[in-house]
Amino acid sequence: MKKAILAITFLCATSILWAQYDPKALEILEAMSKKYKATPAFEATFSYTLTNETEKINEEFKGKMMVKGDKYRLALPEQEVINNGTTVWTYLPDAKEVNIDNFDPASDDLNPSKFYEIYKKGYKYLYLEDKTEGGVLCEVVDLVPEKRDAQYFKVRMNIVKKDKSIHSWTMFDKAGNLYRYSITKFNAAAKLDDAVFTFDPKKYPGVEVIDLR
Repeated sequence: MKKAILAITFLCATSILWAQYDPKALEILEAMSKKYKATPAFEATFSYTLTNETEKINEEFKGKMMVKGDKYRLALPEQEVINNGTTVWTYLPDAKEVNIDNFDPASDDLNPSKFYEIYKKGYKYLYLEDKTEGGVLCEVVDLVPEKRDAQYFKVRMNIVKKDKSIHSWTMFDKAGNLYRYSITKFNAAAKLDDAVFTFDPKKYPGVEVIDLR
């Protein structure tokens, strides 16, 4: 266990030491961000895995997201998060309840509409290599937070070289957990009505509404 902790500490220190504001990485990230900003709305399905070799953890599930500007709907196995830009609904199917709260951008870690911009504030970035992943040629870029007490010490992004779309990303935390997200299907021509980004209790008979506002 001590060796694992030392290894993680070394990786963290090395990432911070070598991370910088790499012009090549910035060029790739800017092109990626521009692509998503130019997309009015999109739908995507993704796979998620959580691994920790030391703790013998290996979990996985699939999810779906719908995004339109600052609005999003994120469907996960045990919950569904819906955000219309001012209000957030968290629907828990097993508990038959929905929690309603005001939207707080500062604490919104799930927002897929902002992920393509996270490099712009609080991160250093470094281009690593071109690498083929799942038969797709990607440009690999590491993001390292400027604050040493950040929850994640590194985010590794695999960006498709041909069209600058996000192929996958992995988040590394100091406990040895690796959170990996891979886009399995992407529809950049989705037609999404604003009603998609609100929760209508009438469509969910028996649901308990808990208003936390």
